[in-house]
Order: sequence, then structure tokens, then C-alpha cells
Amino acid sequence: MITPTPLMEITTGYWAFKTLAAAVELDLFGRLSGGRVVTQQEVQQELDLPERPADLLLAACASLGLLERSGTGYRNTELAEQFLVPGRPHYFGGQVRYCDERTYLPYHRLGEALRADRPLTWDPQTQESLFTTADPGMLAMFWEAMYSTSSFTARSLGEAYDFGAHRRLLDVGGGAGAFPVELCRRYPQLRATVFDLPHVRAKAEEKITAAGLADRIGTASGNFLTDPALPTGHDVILLSMILHDWNETQNRAILARCHAALPPGGAIVVCELLLDDDRTGPRSAALMGMTMLVETEGGRNYSGAEYADWLVDAGFTDVRVVAFDAPGANGAVIARRP
Repeated sequence: MITPTPLMEITTGYWAFKTLAAAVELDLFGRLSGGRVVTQQEVQQELDLPERPADLLLAACASLGLLERSGTGYRNTELAEQFLVPGRPHYFGGQVRYCDERTYLPYHRLGEALRADRPLTWDPQTQESLFTTADPGMLAMFWEAMYSTSSFTARSLGEAYDFGAHRRLLDVGGGAGAFPVELCRRYPQLRATVFDLPHVRAKAEEKITAAGLADRIGTASGNFLTDPALPTGHDVILLSMILHDWNETQNRAILARCHAALPPGGAIVVCELLLDDDRTGPRSAALMGMTMLVETEGGRNYSGAEYADWLVDAGFTDVRVVAFDAPGANGAVIARRP
């Protein structure tokens, strides 16, 4: 018998997210780091919460797989310990905070975005793009969120596609450099350049230095939308979670610049949350497309077939798609310049 249970799960999806966001805001998981076990009474005292809210928060976090019972208390699960403790290498709290503070409330006006076809989180009439903001704190939160998501996505990409034959990687729109850092760690012969806006370059250099890879990863300033050419001297170009921000015309122009920058035999790797060719899923890619409606002027999530068509039109050959599972992407479209 069909029931409305699936609709109930969709309708109440924000319950889980806002519970996670509140726990991150309170630094609940940081306080339980290192295997520490706390009782409800200790949580009340340390977080300055009354008895009922403390009880409900702990039960909710346990139901979400973030906490587990240990005797009369609670401790972090492995998931929370790895990704929700501040200071850990792949801290995911920045992504949680960014979504909570940047996109959650604008999503309340999704109907407006659907009717007007314009972003809700920034004003195109007063700002150059969604990547510029008057709030430095929000911008810093954005790059931390992207770095966390990108780090694990880069690991999955490095397992799905063999960069062993390449020597020089150009990460176009590489942000804080998570992909080159992870790929250079996995492939010792690889050297890389992060190409991004000048104010992003400093963030990338900070992360690269912290990773101990300044001798293998460099940076270059530029704008892949407006610069007439990309840096040359690389045998593989990576577009990681970039093209979903832009419309088809802009993406075709970016791919043409990539083709021009590569030598014969060079490869391009487009890493994205790919829609199925019939545009019925997967859910992560389709709903990311709705976020593009809220956050961008012309972005959307595209299918592997769409990227393949654009790559062929740009002059690439041997197009193929590799699938993998990661928080920021589910596959990569790979092609070669003949």
C-alpha cells in the first residue's frame, strides 16, 4: 500500500539539518573529541542548556548517527569524530555553517527564484559574482567549506582516474587548492598550478604551505571567464566543481580555452555532480541544480552527455565518464586533445 511516508521524509528534511547545524554551532562534537564520554547533566552544564533541550539534542544527534551511547553517557561516533571536530584535517563544520548561514534562509524564497530566475544570496546589480562579498567572514567560511568537501572528492577522483601518466596539472578555478594537494600526495611525480582570482590565491598558498607541498604546487592569478588564455605548460587540466556555476555559452568558452592551453595528447578532467542523461536524478545532482538557481545567474547541473558534446565540439576526443562516490561530485568526464 502506498503511503505518504516518503513525502513526510522530504517535508521534514530540515529537522535533521538544523539539528546538525545547532550542534556544530554549540561545538558539541568538539567537546566530545578524543573519545570523551559526557552525561546529559554535563552537557547541560557545559553548554548552558536546560534539561529538556539537552536531552532532546543528545537523542536527536544519536538518532542521526552522530553520537552513540556509552554507559550512562554519550560519545562521538567515528563520523562525528573524523569530520565534526574543529581542527581535524577534513573538518566538515565549515560546510554545515556555510549552508546554515548563507543558503538556508534564501531557500525559503525558492518560489521567488523560480519565477524570477535570479540568485537570492547575492545581488548581480551590485556584486561582480557570488564569489565576492562584503563580509570577509562569510567569504572565509565559503572557502573552508569548499576545501573540506573538495578534499574527499579529490581522493575519490584520484582513485577513479589514474593521474600517473601526467606530470603537470593545471587546476582551473582551483580555490584553496584541495584537489592539487590530495592528488600530489597520491601521485609523487605530479606537480600542479592553482589558477584562480588574486584574492583566492593567498588562501591557496596558505593551504599548500600547510600541507608541505609548496615545492610542488604553485599558484597563478587570473579569471577563467575573462582572460583570453589560460596558463600553458601543463599536460592535464582539471575543472573541479566549476562548470555547474555557469551557463552553456560560458562553459563552452572555458572548454575552448582549456583546449588551446593543452599540448597534443593532453587531457582534461571535468569533475562534477553529474545528472543522469535522462535528467531524472541522481537526487544529489538534481537538488544541487536547485542550489544553483538560488546562488548563480546561469548555473545548473549538467549530464555527462552534455559535457561530452561540448568537449567534442571544442576539439577533444576519446571522451569517457568515470563514476565514483564523493561529497562534492559523483563522476568525471575525461577527454584528450588529439
